[in-house]
Amino acid sequence: MRVVALLTLMLLGVFSASLRAETGDQHAQAAARGLVGTTAPRLVLKTIDGQTIDLASLYGKKAVYLEFWATWCVPCRQQMPHLKQVYEQAGPDLAVIAVDVGFDDTVQDVRNYRRDMGLKMPIVFDDGSIGEAFHLRVTPQHVVIGRDGRILFIGHEANAKLEAALLAARTSTASSGTLAAMPSEEPHYDVGDRLPDLAVPTLSGEAFHLPSQTGKNQPTVLVFLSPWCETYLAGSRPALAASCRAVREQVAALSRDTHVRWLGIASGLWAGKDDLLAYQKDHHLTMPLALDASGTLFRSFRVMHVPTLLVVDAQGRIVRRIEGVDPQLGGELKVLASR
Repeated sequence: MRVVALLTLMLLGVFSASLRAETGDQHAQAAARGLVGTTAPRLVLKTIDGQTIDLASLYGKKAVYLEFWATWCVPCRQQMPHLKQVYEQAGPDLAVIAVDVGFDDTVQDVRNYRRDMGLKMPIVFDDGSIGEAFHLRVTPQHVVIGRDGRILFIGHEANAKLEAALLAARTSTASSGTLAAMPSEEPHYDVGDRLPDLAVPTLSGEAFHLPSQTGKNQPTVLVFLSPWCETYLAGSRPALAASCRAVREQVAALSRDTHVRWLGIASGLWAGKDDLLAYQKDHHLTMPLALDASGTLFRSFRVMHVPTLLVVDAQGRIVRRIEGVDPQLGGELKVLASR
C-alpha cells in the first residue's frame, strides 16, 4: 500500500503541473528546474556493448557529460558532430556518454546509426530510468555534471552556454562529499498483474480511477500515445506514423461504446499540456486524456513504443498488450464487457 500511495502522489504532482513549453529549449528549462545545483544521481549504466559505467565512481574525480538522443530525432542528428568532437577532445577529466532514450528506438537502430556515423563514445540504451533521474523532457537533452558531483547544466542546444558549462564542469573543484542516494525502484505492472489503486488526473481536471470505481462490469483500455507521432515521424518513420494514425482511428471508433472505459496517456517527451489539448481538438477525441509528464506511467507499465494499448478486465487485471492495430480488439472487448 505504501508503494501504491507513493506512486499516486508522484502522478498527482506531475499531472497537476501545467507544462506549456513549446520549444526544445523551454522543455529543457522545465527539466532543469529543481535539478540544476543538486547532487547528481548514482546510477550504474550498461552500454550496448555490455560495458558497465558506474557514475558514482566518476563523481568527485572528473566531469560527466550525458547527451540524451534518439535516431529519429532531427536536432539530435544535427548536433551529433558536436558530440563527436567533444568526445574526441575530452581528455582524462571529462567522461562523455551518449544515452539513447529508448523511446521508439531499438538497439539495432542505434548500432546501425553508430556504424553510419562512426561514433566511438560509449552508448547506453535507456529503459526510461536514466531519463527519469535526469527529468528527460526533450531530445537532445544535454546534462553536464561538475567534478564536484553536482548537476551544473541542462539544455537542448549545442551552443555557447553548453560549451561554457563543459569548461566550468572540468575546472570545478573535485569533492569527496556525500553523494545522492540510489534512486528507489518503481513498481512495474505486466500482463497478468492487477492494476494498483490510482487516480490519474486528466486534461479536464477530473480523476480517472484505476481500476474502475463505478461498480459496473466495464473493461478498461489504456492507450499510450504521442501527440506528434503521426506528423513528426511521417518522414523518418513512415510505418510508425501510419500505425499511430491507424490506432487513433480505431480507438476513436471503438471508444463510442460506453461499455468500455478508455484513457489516452501521452508521453511527456517533446509534449506539454497545450500540445495534447491541440491533439485532442484536431482529431475530435472524446476519450479522456492524461499527460504523463515525468514518464511515471510509461515506466510503470514498461511502455517504450507508441502506440501501445493495455486491455484491462473489469476486475482490474491486465489481460493483453497490443502494439499497433488489432482487428480483433472490438470483439474481444465485447466479450470482456459481457462477463
